[in-house]
Amino acid sequence: MGTMNLKPCLAFSQLLSYPSERIKLTAADFERQLNEFDPAAAAAFGGYLNFLELQDLPQIEEIFTSTFDLQALSDPYVGYQLCGESQARTLFLINLQELYAKQDFSCGTELPDHLSVMLRFIGSIDDPQGNTEIIVDALLPALEKIITGFETQDHPYRHLLNALQIYLTNMVETELPETKRQKELSHG
Repeated sequence: MGTMNLKPCLAFSQLLSYPSERIKLTAADFERQLNEFDPAAAAAFGGYLNFLELQDLPQIEEIFTSTFDLQALSDPYVGYQLCGESQARTLFLINLQELYAKQDFSCGTELPDHLSVMLRFIGSIDDPQGNTEIIVDALLPALEKIITGFETQDHPYRHLLNALQIYLTNMVETELPETKRQKELSHG
């Protein structure tokens, strides 16, 4: 593989933003793509897709809001998940801002450590090593905590985040063995 296909992060980013009229279409299209290169992630995604198909937009909005705005456990801010409200989170935000500025990337009205912003960043910037670091050091540990925070196994956003977790883990695993091999060669 070698090249990380992080384009799906853009779709995950959209689905983790406030739901729009197009959410059902976006999700259905995305499931087809996901099926092609990560069947395991697509299987997890199915639970989220089923939820969307059964709900109207107002209900989807309501569940989104109650999931990510009111319950600190599933707080979608990566820095908060990793550091709590602390000096360390402030530093994390500053580092992200600098990284985004270098790439002329705008986080819009969101804070730089919002999950959807970070996903949009790695989905649109071609920097395999930098992106791998972001995934391994920030996104995966934060996802682990967010997913653990859900009270029910069957929460629709838990399905979505599980799919994201599987996808990112697989991406990084296809990427890392190569870098290890290169190291072995250079030390041989």
